[in-house]
Amino acid sequence: MKLATLSVHGGPPEIGVVDGGRVVRIQRALPRLATTMIDLIATWDVAAEDVRQVVRQATDVIPLEEVRLLPPIERPNKIMAMGLNYADHVAEAGLEVPKHQVWFCKQANTVHPPYEPVQIPKASTSVDYEAELVIVIGKRGRNISREDAAGHIFGYCVGNDVTARDWQKLTSQWVLSKSFDTHGPFGPWITTADEVGNPHHLGIRSLVNGEIRQQSNTRELIFDVFDQVNCLSQVMTLEPGDIVFTGTPGGVGAAMKPPVFLKAGDRVRCEIDELGAIEAVFENEV
Repeated sequence: MKLATLSVHGGPPEIGVVDGGRVVRIQRALPRLATTMIDLIATWDVAAEDVRQVVRQATDVIPLEEVRLLPPIERPNKIMAMGLNYADHVAEAGLEVPKHQVWFCKQANTVHPPYEPVQIPKASTSVDYEAELVIVIGKRGRNISREDAAGHIFGYCVGNDVTARDWQKLTSQWVLSKSFDTHGPFGPWITTADEVGNPHHLGIRSLVNGEIRQQSNTRELIFDVFDQVNCLSQVMTLEPGDIVFTGTPGGVGAAMKPPVFLKAGDRVRCEIDELGAIEAVFENEV
């Protein structure tokens, strides 16, 4: 199932199910349904069958092209992100393959809709793209074993871990370089884990102005998604609606010779097989 947060004709956020080229609006049929995606994820065990029934009946439907897709989770409690997690990206950065997982966090102000313009901030001249698989946590847990990790993942999205490379080079800590406003678009919806099956066989690509820049597969992850859930949960309690950017493959602009960074008017598209695509024009901050 593909669950989206959306606005219809400028109305308030609501939850819908994307079914091909249409969206089934589920909240009016289920007035007691959770009003936010986080609450729906947290109650999914009891809500799922009601949602499926509404989708089967499909009495409240609108064309997908008539809705504004919002970030699937508008205010995640945690946004964790992994660096240096594809061997080709490690190599193009001139670094050694890490023996331990490299983590940083993006801040909530980065969350951004999947198809709306992304800022090139006044403070940076080296903005770059990073197509990534995004995990959505579905079940609360601490010290989750690798074997149990799949049961704690609700679904998956496409993300772009937009990065200000000049800020990234200033210190060994990456949080500021990864946390400019609008620099965490993801979506376009959450594809539930049961529909994806094995998350480690998905083709992943980024395109800039139609030119393929990154092209890989999630089977190339150095630390796979279950390793990541296991590691993070040793440190923090993972909760429904937390999101995890899982790393980017080789082909970023910073590694081109000479480096090529994004400029106003550039269009960046990130795609992952089975999950869809997000796309944004980059604009100078006003």
